[in-house]
Amino acid sequence: MKDLNDKVAFVTGGASGIGLGIATALAQAGVRVMLADIEKAALDKAVEGLKRTNADVDGVIADVSLKDALEDAAAKTLDRFGKVHILVNNAGVGGEGPLSRSTPAGWEWVIGVNLWSVIYGFQTFVPLIQKHGEGGHVVSTSSMAGMISTAGVQYAVTKFGVVAMSEATRMELAPQNIGVSVLCPGFIRTNIMDFARNVPERFAGTNVRRLTELPPSDPAAPLVAMATKRIAEGLDPLYVGELVREAIEANELYIFTDTEFEPMFDARIAEIKKGFDRIRTRKPRH
Repeated sequence: MKDLNDKVAFVTGGASGIGLGIATALAQAGVRVMLADIEKAALDKAVEGLKRTNADVDGVIADVSLKDALEDAAAKTLDRFGKVHILVNNAGVGGEGPLSRSTPAGWEWVIGVNLWSVIYGFQTFVPLIQKHGEGGHVVSTSSMAGMISTAGVQYAVTKFGVVAMSEATRMELAPQNIGVSVLCPGFIRTNIMDFARNVPERFAGTNVRRLTELPPSDPAAPLVAMATKRIAEGLDPLYVGELVREAIEANELYIFTDTEFEPMFDARIAEIKKGFDRIRTRKPRH
């Protein structure tokens, strides 16, 4: 999709952070954008702000971890803009931290937002892109934690899943002129550490644990404090949005925001290759 002008994009988690950065960068390229988010006040503010730049944008409230809600948002997008060319599966939450702190409700919520919403996004929007036959693109936000397991277990599991989903669907959809990219950001200036503000009402009464409630004695507390500081000092979300826009135009698979974690990724690949090296000297049994 080299020419994005007058195309239509649907962006989840679009009211703030990376989602708003992507929506802004796309709108600056002439894309008409529907922002989806679970926070009404933030969504209204984001839409109003973009409209002041003469962008053709609108907003829809949606808990994208629920397929019905995402399908309803898709219908409203078609009513407003007629078509969809670009899907941005961006909504995400951080998780409860270490395995020892994880709860059944926490797993359900994190997998729902971080992974099921991506699956539902593909299921809901790819047929709409296929129907108009004009081509399109899907971008899904993973993390560097989807390349190297440096974060809490729930977050890492879901973000690795987003990478796998993107790699597999890229091969499948390429012949249909639909590109697929996966965004793996590092530390970006967002509200990700305050994600627990959006625990849905259906989890009321459960003991979903919040990272902000970690006692100082918890082994994970220093890591959370470091991440909180690094995120507060992180890259501008609009810069990330510009990288995403460029990747859509160039049909690139992997979108990275910096090289900070490249040595850790190289170390992971080296460990994987050790496994192959060990088996290479063994004689197979049949």
